[in-house]
Amino acid sequence: MQAPVRIAMWSGPRNISTAMMRAWGNRDDTFVVDEPFYAFYLKKTGADHPGAKEVIAAGETDWRKIVANLTGPIPNGRRIFYQKQMTHHFLPEVTRDWLREVTNCFLIRDPAEVIASYIKKNREPTVEDVGFVQQAEIFDFVRSQTGSVPPVIDAGDVLRDARRTLQLLCDAIGVELSNAMLSWAPGPRQTDGIWAKYWYAEVERSTAFAPYRERKTEVPKSLREVNYHCREIYERLYEMRLR
Repeated sequence: MQAPVRIAMWSGPRNISTAMMRAWGNRDDTFVVDEPFYAFYLKKTGADHPGAKEVIAAGETDWRKIVANLTGPIPNGRRIFYQKQMTHHFLPEVTRDWLREVTNCFLIRDPAEVIASYIKKNREPTVEDVGFVQQAEIFDFVRSQTGSVPPVIDAGDVLRDARRTLQLLCDAIGVELSNAMLSWAPGPRQTDGIWAKYWYAEVERSTAFAPYRERKTEVPKSLREVNYHCREIYERLYEMRLR
C-alpha cells in the first residue's frame, strides 16, 4: 500500500486554482476539496462576497473542525487528498502546526494579471485581498519547518506547457503523473463549492488548461502600490519555482 498524500495547494484568488482542482479531481485516486476555510473566513471577516450568507450557512465555520477534516482520513478511500486553499482565507488565529501534516505547494500568478481579473468583481482590492502577503507567510513557515524549499509552480508555466509543469510538480511530491490531469469533461462538479455559480462559469466551459496568451496588462493608477508590493513577493517566489 502506498502512503496517503495530502496536498495543500496555496494560491491567491483569480489564479488558475479551480482548473488545477479540475486536473487533480480527474484522477481516479484523488479526492478534492474546494476552499475549505471559505465559510470560516466570511463569517470571521464579514467580507462582502457574492452569496456570502449562503456560503456560511452551507460550510464549516469552526477552523478546528476544518483542520481535523484536512488531516484526517481521506474521503472515499482515496490515496490522494487535494486541497484547494486560498491564502487570504487562512486567518492568523488558525494554528499553523497542522501544515506539518500535509504536503504544501504554492501556485503563483503575475500580480498584474491577478489584479486585472480581480477588479472585475471588486474595484479596489487591498494587498490582503489578493493574498500574496499571506502566501509568503505560509511559504516561509513551511520552509522554516521543513528546512527545504516547498514546490512552487507558476500559472504562466502551466498554461505554456501543462504536461511538463505538472510532471515537475508530481515528481517533487512523489506522485506519478496521470494523463487524466491534462483534460476533463466540461460542466460542474459535486466537489465544487456552493459559490461556483458566482465564480466558475469559465472553468465549467473548459476541457483543459487554456493556452497561454501574452497580455499587456495595465494596472489602474490607484492600485499600482498594491501591485508593487505584491510583485516583490511574486518575484521572490518565482525565482524558486519548479522549472
